[in-house]
Amino acid sequence: MKSRAPRAVGELLVSALPQLEDRLLVQRMRRAWGAVVGGDLARRTQPQALVNGCLTIVVDNSPWLHELTLRAPELTARLHAQFPTVQSLRFSLGAAAAEEAAPERRPAARRERLSEEDTRAIDAAAAAISDPALAAGARRLLARAWPPAPARGKDR
Repeated sequence: MKSRAPRAVGELLVSALPQLEDRLLVQRMRRAWGAVVGGDLARRTQPQALVNGCLTIVVDNSPWLHELTLRAPELTARLHAQFPTVQSLRFSLGAAAAEEAAPERRPAARRERLSEEDTRAIDAAAAAISDPALAAGARRLLARAWPPAPARGKDR
């Protein structure tokens, strides 16, 4: 069997769910925002969404909104150089969300053991994956995310 190079989880998610591509790109933009637009703009702005090549940027006050509207062609070119998907910009007045703090870790709740029926359902779902390592990972994820028996009974 031929060994493949490791792939980023983001690549796997986009290949499975193409609608996530723009959201992941906006997240990459947020991480690189200060380096791309400079410190002054980064403190007052934040990329919000990318739709059909148009990046919506939230600006925290009216004077900067006006300034950015005037500087839109220069900023578009700078962003397009780093992120070719960006074709145009749209500015919106609002509060730029502060950097999200890492969520507080809670102790993991004790899970009930899965029933044989649940285990068979998980194995059947993972059997569709040809890569053994990926299938094993999918089994582990499904086992953790599998709803407890009382929650499933309510839907039936």
